[in-house]
This record gives sequence, structure tokens and C-alpha cells, in this order.
Amino acid sequence: MDFDFNALMRQLIIQVPPLLFALTVHELAHGYVAWRLGDPTAKNLGRLTLNPLKHLDPLGVLAFIIMKIGWAKPVPVNPRYFRQPQRDMLLVALAGPAANVVLAVGSAALAHLFVALRFVVPFFILQPLVAMLAASVWINIMLAVFNCIPIPPLDGSKVLMGLLPPDAARGYAKLEPFGFIILLALFYTGVIGWVIMPIIRFSNTLLLG
Repeated sequence: MDFDFNALMRQLIIQVPPLLFALTVHELAHGYVAWRLGDPTAKNLGRLTLNPLKHLDPLGVLAFIIMKIGWAKPVPVNPRYFRQPQRDMLLVALAGPAANVVLAVGSAALAHLFVALRFVVPFFILQPLVAMLAASVWINIMLAVFNCIPIPPLDGSKVLMGLLPPDAARGYAKLEPFGFIILLALFYTGVIGWVIMPIIRFSNTLLLG
């Protein structure tokens, strides 16, 4: 099969901007909520910004291009600043996926608006924007759902630790050094795709029709 460089570039132009924005907002949400709960770590490191270069993990972007699952550089959080560390870590963890859900809904609303404007504005002008917004919906749903998997270091594991009794949460946290290996194994055996892809497809169809 011949490699279509032009098709790849079109795909990157459509997908990379919403991916960078989605990853940036995801990490910014973590840092902002942590800051509001008393932890200045992310703010002191300049991570409360919409500048994607502050949050970019090149390997995570490459993984998205290849595997359609990506990540950003995690925002550091110090739970010692929190009044209720277990509860507050749960809120910080939920902030990232919640931000992606808001972006997905907002992107879908704008996509529907631009489609409705096709009778007023030539669609060849709107089409690239609609394609980018549709990509934004998919990417943000993917990030929200993927990060809710309860395997360290994903956000879902921190949510689960916030719900477990303290002793059980500390025991579960010991899985973190092995989390990436577990995720790779589940990805390459197809388990992650089998679990999350139906949710992503259903949500994407629900929002875009």
C-alpha cells in the first residue's frame, strides 16, 4: 500500500490542534482545582496556563497519532496542602475528565451551529471547521473515558482511591509503579479498546448524531 503523505498531513492539521487544546485544558483543570483547594504547586510551576508547550508530552502526542490514545505531562499535585487530602485528590482527579466532557459538548454544539449555517455561508469554508470540531468531540470523549480507567496513574485510579477506605486506598496506590505496564498489556491485548470504544462511539453519536 502506498503511503499517502498528503492524507496524513490533512489528518494532522484537523486533529492536532483540538488534541493539544484538549490535553492543555485537561491538565489546566487539574492544576486549577488543586490551586483552589490550597495547593500552589502547579501555579508555582507555571502550569495554570493555556500554553500547550507547558503541558505537552511529545510521546503522548505521538501515541495519539499512532494508537489514537494520548496524554499530556501530568500536573504535579501535593496533597499535603489539602484540608481533606483524600476528598480533595478525588476532586482534582475528576476535574480533568470533566473539563474534557465540557469541551466535547461545546465542540458538538458549535459543529451543529456551523452545519446549520451552511445555507448562509458556503460549506467549503465551514467544512474544515466542522471537521476540526468533530475531531474535538471524539478526542475529548476519548480523553475523558480513557482517563476514567481505574488504573494508576490515570485519573480514575485517584477517584477510586478517594472513594476507598484509607487503608485500602494506600494499598491500591502501591500499584502505581506497575500501572503503565498494566495499561500497555491491556492495550495490546485489546481489553482497553473492548471496554472503552463502545462508550466513546455511543457518546460521539449522541453528541454529533
